[in-house]
Amino acid sequence: MSFKFNFSNFIARISASIANRLALGFGTVLTLLIVVALISGVGLLGISSQLTQIAEVNNTKINYANKLMKDINQLSVSIRNSVIFTDIKMVDAEIQLFNETKVKYTQTQSEMDKFLQAHGTTPSEAALWKEVTALGQGAIPKMDVALKLGAEGDNVSATRELTESVEPKEREWRTKVVELIELQERLSGEGVAYAKAYRSRTLWTTLFLVFSSLGLGSFIAWRITHSVTRPIAQMQTMMSEIASSQDFSRRVPVERMDEIGMSIVAFNAMIAKIQESSQQLKQKTADIQAMMHYIPQGILTVTDGKKVHQEFSAYLETILETKDIAGRDVMELVFADSNLNAEILSQVEAAISSIIGEDVMNFDFNAHLLVSEVEKKMPDGQIKILDLSWSPMTNHEDTVVRLMLCARDVTELKALAAAAGQQKRELDIIGQILAITQEKFSGFIDGSVAFLAENKKIIDAVGVPANGALPDAEVVTELFRNMHTIKGNARTYGLLHLTNVVHEAEQSYDDLRKNTDAVWDQEKLLSELSRASAAVEEYSHINKVKLGRSGPGRRAGVEKYLMVQKQDIQDALVVMDDAVRGNDFTQLLQAHRQVYKMLEMLGTVRIKDALEGIVESLPSLAKELAKEPPEITIDDRNIVLRTQIADLLKNVFMHLYRNSLDHGIESGPARVAKGKKPAGHIRLELSLVDERVLLILRDDGRGLTVQRIKQKALESGLITADQQMAAQEIAQLIFLPGFSTAEKLTEVSGRGVGMDAVQNFVKREGGLIELRLLSSVSEDGYCPFETVISLPGKLAVQAA
Repeated sequence: MSFKFNFSNFIARISASIANRLALGFGTVLTLLIVVALISGVGLLGISSQLTQIAEVNNTKINYANKLMKDINQLSVSIRNSVIFTDIKMVDAEIQLFNETKVKYTQTQSEMDKFLQAHGTTPSEAALWKEVTALGQGAIPKMDVALKLGAEGDNVSATRELTESVEPKEREWRTKVVELIELQERLSGEGVAYAKAYRSRTLWTTLFLVFSSLGLGSFIAWRITHSVTRPIAQMQTMMSEIASSQDFSRRVPVERMDEIGMSIVAFNAMIAKIQESSQQLKQKTADIQAMMHYIPQGILTVTDGKKVHQEFSAYLETILETKDIAGRDVMELVFADSNLNAEILSQVEAAISSIIGEDVMNFDFNAHLLVSEVEKKMPDGQIKILDLSWSPMTNHEDTVVRLMLCARDVTELKALAAAAGQQKRELDIIGQILAITQEKFSGFIDGSVAFLAENKKIIDAVGVPANGALPDAEVVTELFRNMHTIKGNARTYGLLHLTNVVHEAEQSYDDLRKNTDAVWDQEKLLSELSRASAAVEEYSHINKVKLGRSGPGRRAGVEKYLMVQKQDIQDALVVMDDAVRGNDFTQLLQAHRQVYKMLEMLGTVRIKDALEGIVESLPSLAKELAKEPPEITIDDRNIVLRTQIADLLKNVFMHLYRNSLDHGIESGPARVAKGKKPAGHIRLELSLVDERVLLILRDDGRGLTVQRIKQKALESGLITADQQMAAQEIAQLIFLPGFSTAEKLTEVSGRGVGMDAVQNFVKREGGLIELRLLSSVSEDGYCPFETVISLPGKLAVQAA
């Protein structure tokens, strides 16, 4: 009898039987479990090897650390012997031994450093080793100094160096090395203990899982083999019949309620769902067709060749104002007569071609080339703004078969958005105006109009120079001062929309000042000035028309309108009438003085009220500069000032307070480090001296950098290197046009206009300004100072 084994027939018979396939699966699982067990054993052996390696690495680290300690001990003994011994030969021997030990220590340290880098360290070990290395680098030079003194025979100095410098370093050095040894011993013990515990847990866990899996797998395979074959065969037959007949009303009979029975129930439920889904699909198809007919949005799909598919939403005809849609080229249909140039249209066309028929990832790569908005001219000449949204339509292989394009007519929406933006702008401006009293706002508008008119007069006077040549530098500086003052005041009052417009004109003037290649363009300058004037007029118009506020307000514009309470006049008349009737010289003189003082007080303002807006703006400026809000003290000594210099005070002290906060007062941490309070203190004092009113401003900041001022003056060619100047003279250089010590240009400082403008404003009222140094220059180059402004005494009144 002969037997011939056919492998192909064997595989075929196994594949034809579910039971045989399950048996084959069980055998495979069993084999895999055995392989897992073998691999786990090999892993345990690897853990043992790692355990040995951990012990060896840690022992090596400990040996190196002990060698370092030994070398440190030898260095300590040698340095002390070299100081104690008096015999020259013994001292030389100790010095030689010290140098040899130092070399050994350096070599040992280098070897240990390389070993730690090669085998890794814990964060604590690395930090401790860094400290040991740093301490060694700090202690050995100290030892060298003491050793040299001992070798030179200066035992007293050597002993002092040893006691005061070497021993403290040495003690800390030894302590850190001992900590390193203890840390390494502890890490060694922990590593070994962890590895042993991990090995034990791994072994028992692996054994438990392997044997549990073997037992459970054997039982499951046996149960499945005997209970699955027949019902699955029945289910397979029924599925084939349903698939061939497409009769989803048929069901597989359920003979038992075990796992197989539940599977049959689930299968029947699935067939029921398919039947239900089939009906729903028909309904949804009808719904989608209705939706495409009635939805108020243009939807189309683009097929291969950039052609529009025949199915599209009916509303698309309304949006594009044509019925000729199906089959047309999408580029012609959507983008003809649009605002897109040839380059963009080419990009859109190329993107569509590279997406359709390719993997869906191509859509992600090219989606940015598909425009999202287009302006299209309609046949009647109307311009429509279309919002475009692109989406890929893919098959089961994630290949893009069509592109869906949703188009919305957002023309009216864009118009509403623009109107809403304008309304928001007006609300912003109204909010900014309402944050200021009518008095301050009216004064700001009047001052700004005056500055703008002055700039207009200057630009018209210059005209159109030949070849665009620049006028005199002082003319440009005057333009810049005026515009910079408007911007500074606008920032102070928070008029942000105006600040941005004025900033453009200011930048042009700044370029004319600093750029030697700049050209005087009268048309551009007048255009920028016109925009700035329009912005000021916009604020003024909204204040008058929208808010119904006009004029200087209750307390403003006294330099233009002398507003007196009726009761004050009546009281003055009563006092004078009583004095005259009484015919008493003393009483008359007293009444005269009383009425004179009252009249003298008319048209005056306290400096605290004049500077209120500026002071209120300082906390926000401090926040912008990352500093604490300063403490502000104003001591007017009961002196009031004429309101005719109210604008002068605002313009001058706007610059001075901002400079003090920006340049003088340090940041909170820097002040605390110097023993100061985190918040700076700015103090303003008034006094009447020799028919002059003095305004003295000082802060508790770091002061002036006198050397820096001199250096900048030399760099700018304002002084020469051989020019001898006292510190007080150097300080006054900051009043020169264009001078600034700021390191960088900011919205707050660095434009070289602040103190120049301040001096100009003060001189207009017959005043003087100077910086008064309060002490000599300190070691860090700073010197405390105060700013002294002297004005004619007629501008101030000593109140009662």
